[in-house]
Amino acid sequence: MRFTDEQRRHRLVVHHRVGAPPPATPPSVEEIVDGVLALHATDPATVYLSVLARSEALKLDDVRETMYGRRSIVRILAMRRTLFVAGLDDVPIIHSGASLGVARRLRTRLLKELRTVPTDPPLPDPEAWLAEVEAEVEAALRAAGTATGAQLSTAVPGLRTAILPTTDKAWDVRRTVTSPTLALLSAEGRIVRTEPRGSWTSRHHSWAPIEAWFEGGLPELDEKTARTLLARRWLEVFGPATVDDVQWWTGWNKTDTRAALAGIDLVDVDLETGPGIALPGTEPVDPPEPGAALLPALDPTPMGWKHRSWYLGAHRERLFDRMGNIGPTVWWDGRVVGGWAVRPDGEVVHRFLEDVGADARAAVEERASQLQGRLGGATVVASFPTPLERELRA
Repeated sequence: MRFTDEQRRHRLVVHHRVGAPPPATPPSVEEIVDGVLALHATDPATVYLSVLARSEALKLDDVRETMYGRRSIVRILAMRRTLFVAGLDDVPIIHSGASLGVARRLRTRLLKELRTVPTDPPLPDPEAWLAEVEAEVEAALRAAGTATGAQLSTAVPGLRTAILPTTDKAWDVRRTVTSPTLALLSAEGRIVRTEPRGSWTSRHHSWAPIEAWFEGGLPELDEKTARTLLARRWLEVFGPATVDDVQWWTGWNKTDTRAALAGIDLVDVDLETGPGIALPGTEPVDPPEPGAALLPALDPTPMGWKHRSWYLGAHRERLFDRMGNIGPTVWWDGRVVGGWAVRPDGEVVHRFLEDVGADARAAVEERASQLQGRLGGATVVASFPTPLERELRA
């Protein structure tokens, strides 16, 4: 079977709700998250803006209520040591298939530092010390319900243990073990980031026991089985695609990627970017009406594939930073055609990077105006500014 780039873009529009005509029944936040598997959450604002971009009916408060009221979606540290928000049905698969591998690397790195770098106070037995601190953190959270990192470091003095600098480099400074320890516990599925202190764009999250979302803790799955389930789930959302795309998104090595895919009934497909794979039953969709969308920085759609030429065109240099993080993008008919930003006064501005015609310009103008109203004057600054976003914010 062959899929042209245009056919892939049609599937993207329909299945990812990127400029698709609004359905008769507006989707819920949970349905939007399920439709893209997981929302990037390194920037807290991305979660909200990714949802708003896919539904004109939903508001910022709807996203907040879903995460922290109904608790039907949850923020987890997972693929490529990145924060995501996923639905409760997908979290056990993601956790066992990706987060546990991340957790092993985080634990190995932290213990290596504690063994080889001076600390204050000194730690004769880092393994035993770390196990005790972890148990105290979990006990403190169960007692408090929620707590910030600062509150936990007060309740658990061991978190104030410092890793000392060993060079005169500007980046080599005294730092406590609070952040790496809490990140490790979250990757292991023992604690979870909950509502931040401050506005919906705040990065200062509080922490809660995992039992606040999963009674009795996260369900345990065999890691190999979970990787196969996660690869299949990814192909449901992002297929047809390449094996490289799967490996990049999951953060697995080649061996684990091939083993995961070997457990799935796959169909070989021809893509304009090269050989690809898909699940049986993956077919072209009817061409949707052209539509506009303003997706935020790190949105899961433009970050979903390693090979992006079929929807990104020649715009990578202006829209990505040097680390491979994409900024806010303007879409028309399933393609990236420009970028946008929110200025300090709350104005949503955009710029086209190619000639898109009068219909597209009018549709994007309308989307930008709607988004500005829905943000209510809030400013949004991406953690990873890109060249075009910097220009637009100036």
